[in-house]
Amino acid sequence: MNPALSLCHKEQRKGRVKQKIGILSLGCPRNLVDAETIAGRLKLKDFSITQELSGADIVLVNTCAFIQEAKQESIEAILELIELKKQGKLKKIIVYGCLPQRYKDLAKQLPEVDAFVGRLGLDRETDRYPLTPRHYAYLKICEGCVNRCSYCAIPGIKGPLESQDEASLLRKVRGFNREKISELNIIGQDITGFGMDRSSGSRLPGLLRGIISNAPDIGWIRLLYLNPQRVSDELLELIAGSAQVCKYIDLPIQHINSRLLKAMNRRITGEKIAALIRKIRKAIPGVYLRTALIVGFPSETEKEFGELLEFIQEVKFERLGAFIYSREEGTPAYAFKGQIPRAKKQERFDRIMTLQRQIASEVNSRFMGKEIKVLVEEKQSGGYVGRSQGDAPEVDGVVYINTQKPLKAGKFVQVKITDTLEYDLVGVPKL
Repeated sequence: MNPALSLCHKEQRKGRVKQKIGILSLGCPRNLVDAETIAGRLKLKDFSITQELSGADIVLVNTCAFIQEAKQESIEAILELIELKKQGKLKKIIVYGCLPQRYKDLAKQLPEVDAFVGRLGLDRETDRYPLTPRHYAYLKICEGCVNRCSYCAIPGIKGPLESQDEASLLRKVRGFNREKISELNIIGQDITGFGMDRSSGSRLPGLLRGIISNAPDIGWIRLLYLNPQRVSDELLELIAGSAQVCKYIDLPIQHINSRLLKAMNRRITGEKIAALIRKIRKAIPGVYLRTALIVGFPSETEKEFGELLEFIQEVKFERLGAFIYSREEGTPAYAFKGQIPRAKKQERFDRIMTLQRQIASEVNSRFMGKEIKVLVEEKQSGGYVGRSQGDAPEVDGVVYINTQKPLKAGKFVQVKITDTLEYDLVGVPKL
């Protein structure tokens, strides 16, 4: 039995009353899937599950340790829980996931924590306790990573690539289809690596066909994290040809300068990235392109950074996120010469995000007066909040829907855009 579950069972037997388990999941959606798996197993054992930590008897916190900011967030969350425990407001704290997997001496530093548990393996069962709104879900198709980017700590935390077997995945898809969720998000460290631990190439296109055929009642299927090395013509044709698959390409390029890409061990040149983006825009008219960038990688010159700025201005990514390079122990880049001062990295980050705000505003202005399909998320004062197919949960913008008429979360509506903001849209429903 998983040590976290074992401790929960022991506490339940001791008190002979139903224990209330608080679940706190930090970091990426992949962590959220792990948290849903543990919560599902606990629910089957008759524990009461809550995301409201106040009043919980035991709190399980799923941690992230990818970069410095993520580690800091995890530590701060643990310290807050320790304070609640000291005040007698909870009995046990269990910390699991990436932080204890990466750092084995946490028990000495945080003795108030009752148990530390490393990463979970792939869930091959079907039990799940949803921690997202019930109209969308995440499907994790692989764990670990086939890439060995020089800046990345994930291989040391998650290990080598392990793909979920296709039959198990399709069983889960059929379950989601029976629930009639509105959106299924396909996730992994790099989903284009799916199947490469079992064969010589990516098996993502074949899996996607299976998902589509087993999900007739799911409105949107979204692919998250496509490595530019393995975005094939076959995959683009599938995305373009399916009404269900969101016209949304999540393509982290990290940089455009070929020297830096080589130093990052990205195994692709800037020229090939530019050619791929041209191909994507031609193959999928109206596509939403999202990317992620690293600024301040060791030895990045002002000229190379300028090259990145020019590329952003030229391509005009619909969605863009940037990360300040985090020097992570245990990665090859940790020992690279030319480490850039924090102030310089911050200045470059600010310049990129200032440029992207302008681009995002320009991109959004194109929707003025148009009608788009929107997934209703929740009610708010004056109307509702929803998302377009160009907006992934939690990371992209939203569509504000101005109406007093009742709308149901999880339903799709046509919305006419009446105003545009930097990152968000405003409109009225066509009912």
